[in-house]
Amino acid sequence: MIEVVASLSRGPVFLAGETLECLITFTNPLSHRSTSASSEMLAWASAQIHCQFHASENRVMLPSETPKQDVQAENETVLVPNRGERGQCFLATPPKILFCDLRLDPGESKSYSYRETVPVEGPPSFRGQSVKYVYKLTIGCQRVNSPIKLLRVPFRVLVVHGVEDTQFHHDEAVAPSNPFLEEEEGTKKDSRLVEIATEMLMMATSRRSQHLFNITNARGKVGKFCIFKTVYRIGEDIVGTFDFSEGDIPCLQFSVSLQSEEHVLEKYQRRPNQPASLTAHARHQESCLHTASTHFCLPIPLSATPGFSTDIVALRWRLHFEFVTAGEPMEPPTVPENQSEIITWTGAEQINVDTFSWDLPIKVLPTNPVLASYVAHVEAELLCFSQLILGFVKGLFCSYSVLCMRGLWVRKSRGVQWLWGICEERFTDLDYADDSVIFIESMEALIIALERLSEESEFLDL
Repeated sequence: MIEVVASLSRGPVFLAGETLECLITFTNPLSHRSTSASSEMLAWASAQIHCQFHASENRVMLPSETPKQDVQAENETVLVPNRGERGQCFLATPPKILFCDLRLDPGESKSYSYRETVPVEGPPSFRGQSVKYVYKLTIGCQRVNSPIKLLRVPFRVLVVHGVEDTQFHHDEAVAPSNPFLEEEEGTKKDSRLVEIATEMLMMATSRRSQHLFNITNARGKVGKFCIFKTVYRIGEDIVGTFDFSEGDIPCLQFSVSLQSEEHVLEKYQRRPNQPASLTAHARHQESCLHTASTHFCLPIPLSATPGFSTDIVALRWRLHFEFVTAGEPMEPPTVPENQSEIITWTGAEQINVDTFSWDLPIKVLPTNPVLASYVAHVEAELLCFSQLILGFVKGLFCSYSVLCMRGLWVRKSRGVQWLWGICEERFTDLDYADDSVIFIESMEALIIALERLSEESEFLDL
């Protein structure tokens, strides 16, 4: 038996055009003291990046193609990275051979470094209702006269248009350098690529100008809406304000939804005039009767896909507004001049209402892949939380969750394999609640809480 472990050194998110680096370790896990221990031989191993494309048969009509045989003979030595997967290979890099004729004695392991540039001509990673674009690093190895075994490492790709046209040598000629730091040429270029992409995104999303919109319906003016920009990066907050003080029609309630629209191009639509697929990412709803002004704040998830377009599908973003207005004017509650008097205001039991909606298109761009990778690690660590435990520690009441510390250490040392170690953990001497909820004020507060929880878990031998 051979154990294969793949670890992405930088994280699971990359820019198109950036170099992906993966450390691949082959280990013979048997101990040399075992009676059945023997050397293991591998004929070859290679690695390759590919983007797998899958379309929904209910929404997308692709040109008919001759089906390919998906069964690989035992004596075949050709690496097919998408073997056994649905869909078709959208693009792939040339395979790179890691080794040939590798022998591992019991307890021995060998590591190989794989480096490849993420293709710039591909789409970003996307899992939609109509189509899916999934990037994977596939590692294949084979014994003699045995079938090929595949290990797939999924990763995420963000596309920043215009970065691939940047000339690096002009910038590097005038950039200050530190003679005491040795940096590889490839690493330096990747770092510069991320810096230039981040600067481009910052310039595109930092421009602010006041955009005012009058909200009206058939009966008259309802209010005003103000937003300071319409171009955002994933991870940013969308902030907007409403002013109902000058409205003629009372607004009883409003809601704002952050939605992405997945449009299939006309020639690939399964049905004529096929509507776009909508996905809601955040929503704010508020009752606003007799409210002069208010605001909302909608976060754009870092896991969301920025807007893009291919020959088959286009992804766009919008803010979807829904308003509920009264059919007739409503008198506001009377405020007594003498504050000692107490009055009670009761709303009407029945009101004739009108509803209408409005869509405001916005642009959503990528962000720094390092930030997206870091948040992906934090989200993965949240999966390690067990159910909520309530108890008293050193006289202070606290609520905390138990972390599989062994699983976390496996994650730090084995990259994408860390979840397997966690799934093997079992708790036998703790009483759990039925559910758990974690409230945090900021990402920094969550990191501090994770560090404290790690210390407490070590103290309790968990």
